[in-house]
Amino acid sequence: MRIVRTDKVRPKKSLGQHFLHDQHIAQRIVDALTLRDQRCAVLEIGPGMGVLTKYLIEKDIQLKLVEIDRDSVAYLHKHYPALGNNLIEGDFLELNSLDFFPNHFSIIGNFPYNISSQIFFKVLENRHQVDQVVCMLQKEVAERMAAKHGNKTYGILSVLLQAYYSIELLFKVPPGVFTPPPNVMSAVIRLERNARQSLECDEQLFVRVVKQGFNNRRKTLRNALKNLNLPAEVVGLKLLDQRAEQLSVDEFINLTRIIEGSRAASSH
Repeated sequence: MRIVRTDKVRPKKSLGQHFLHDQHIAQRIVDALTLRDQRCAVLEIGPGMGVLTKYLIEKDIQLKLVEIDRDSVAYLHKHYPALGNNLIEGDFLELNSLDFFPNHFSIIGNFPYNISSQIFFKVLENRHQVDQVVCMLQKEVAERMAAKHGNKTYGILSVLLQAYYSIELLFKVPPGVFTPPPNVMSAVIRLERNARQSLECDEQLFVRVVKQGFNNRRKTLRNALKNLNLPAEVVGLKLLDQRAEQLSVDEFINLTRIIEGSRAASSH
């Protein structure tokens, strides 16, 4: 039987662990949460040795944590025994639902760089519950998520997330504040749920249009979207003279509505 040490956790490369050890940055990340209501609900993903947890438990919030690493779970139970059953051992990506709280909640964490995009796709699936995300991740990914149309870094994740969230890059973080130091710069971002409840179009088609457009980003949308077998009246649209990176989120939504409407009209 493997003995789980609870005095310190060794970062595991297989889990993409880089433990933040700068307390000032940890405090800044936690302070970036905008907690508007009394007893706000917050879920921390991948707390590790509790560098953020330490500051979260000082706040008047409902806190739950999800941690996949058994060593980290043992460490947290030893050093923060008050967490009790609010500390869940498991893989956030494998959770069937996010019904930790009865209503809405925020997410915070230093996300493993190798799965950060997957975490955000799960956030999108649960966007009606997740009001806010404050997290640290690879700088390039953070810049891509926050990029506006017309920018070379604007891409699939930018459009899909910005359809439902306002995204702000808060500050950059150097490698030296981690153990072990990663080979890249990091950044802290905040996502806040916008007022859009639905896209008022076929959301699956919207995702296909966005992905197809950016998977062929050097082509005009007319050529990039050929596989979608667009109706002739759509193919002729001047909008399709542009490349995917030139379209705003609203323009992608409108394009999807046009395609959807043309298909419906041609089927009658």
